[in-house]
Amino acid sequence: MLKRLGGRLFTRGYARQAFLEPLPTHPGITCLSLNRPEARNAISQALLKELRESLETVQADASVRVLILRSSTPGAFCAGADLVERRTMSPAQVGDFLTRLRGALGLLEALPMPTISAIDGPALGGGLELGLACDLRVAAFGVEKIGLPETNLGIIPGAGGTQRAARLLGQNKAKDLIFTGRLLSAQEALAWGLVDYVSDSGTTAFDKALVLAEMIARNAPLAVRAAKHVISRSEDLPLETGLDFERAAYNLLIPTKDRLEALEAFKQKRRPVFKGE
Repeated sequence: MLKRLGGRLFTRGYARQAFLEPLPTHPGITCLSLNRPEARNAISQALLKELRESLETVQADASVRVLILRSSTPGAFCAGADLVERRTMSPAQVGDFLTRLRGALGLLEALPMPTISAIDGPALGGGLELGLACDLRVAAFGVEKIGLPETNLGIIPGAGGTQRAARLLGQNKAKDLIFTGRLLSAQEALAWGLVDYVSDSGTTAFDKALVLAEMIARNAPLAVRAAKHVISRSEDLPLETGLDFERAAYNLLIPTKDRLEALEAFKQKRRPVFKGE
């Protein structure tokens, strides 16, 4: 049984390292909170297991219109893999860990609802890879460390960083980021296209992410999910095939109650009330 204490979830006296937290004041918006403050949310085997469990739970929840990935601790996001734990692992265990992390990030990327990462602190290595698996990324104004510094440790990004960074930034910028292991400030990350927004000074990335989530959540959830699905396939398909795929998704929305509600609301000059039907 779960109980809440100080904003964190506990199970039988154990503080979960990743948990889902619906926002009662913002219907349709749920947070997936990383909760390992003593290690700046470094990805341990326990955190990875609970992250995966949370993703599997939210994947099937039609009531969630937007998911925000954030830290439960102010001024933090995710410092990457837990290198202290990593030193105790055999090569086979490291390989298994990377396979499970890759699977979790693939599940995060494939969630049917839009996802936003609220980067309120350093996002390093696997931490940035978490952000790259989200649809949108928001960094806090004062964040100074965003990057993929694995080459400094004799390795490369191993949970999708080389592939997602190249798709997002283009190969040249991805090579620059990974070859040098450079760390970017929030403003530099915005200029590079690594994040989509930077919060205003004095506000958090979560504040900005919540504003974006509200804008998304007020729209028809079936339409938003369809748009995500179609856009996500755009790089894989020739243009004409992609246009056919778009039309097929559009046709599925025509008979929905939400579309009819939107037409009626337009006629009555009011905001539509979407129910995901």
